[in-house]
Amino acid sequence: MTTAGYARLIVKVPLKLKQRAQLVCARRQLSMREYLTKALEERLARDLTLPTEGSHLLALTAQADPVLAELWANEKDAAYDRL
Repeated sequence: MTTAGYARLIVKVPLKLKQRAQLVCARRQLSMREYLTKALEERLARDLTLPTEGSHLLALTAQADPVLAELWANEKDAAYDRL
């Protein structure tokens, strides 16, 4: 793995939390980096689509949610891009 495009992130967490994460990683045969990257991506996708303070609308955009971007990347939904 090259380090281009990556940044080091150092975070202190409670020992018990680290041990629980290590247990899950071992069970899923994932490295801590793989597991935490996926968990962070999932949480950010969820948090970035939450309504902003004072807003009651949920931002359903491809930029805010990569899952939606993947679902909407088809010819049928491309018609909405032209509106």
